[in-house]
Amino acid sequence: MIGLDTNVIVRYIAQDDIKQSRKASELVESLSEETPGFISLVAMVELVWVMQGCYKASKDETIAVLDRLLRVNALHVENAAVVTKAIRLYANSNADFADCLIERSGSHAACSHTVTFDGKAAKMAGMQLVQ
Repeated sequence: MIGLDTNVIVRYIAQDDIKQSRKASELVESLSEETPGFISLVAMVELVWVMQGCYKASKDETIAVLDRLLRVNALHVENAAVVTKAIRLYANSNADFADCLIERSGSHAACSHTVTFDGKAAKMAGMQLVQ
């Protein structure tokens, strides 16, 4: 398995830098189920930030990219089941993807709830405000 940094994933998706995008494409397309690429939770969160911040991707475009990454057999997304649940929560709320992933990760870890000082995360992602 080969770990993939966010910038490699971004170059592969965006195809916006001739040299780096070509190298990223060659690498990603060389991956297989026997030698997959690994995408960490941190890279997934960074990918959303980059797509929406730098590339001004819409929420729907972002969700489509995340869903596609999860379906590629040659890619292994860390805690894919949790990421899938976070994407669904994100798709059906006004919460940030990172907050959705934090909340769904806590749920997966059998936390009774996840607490926050962020009112939006409490309201939109299902966390509870610290009292």
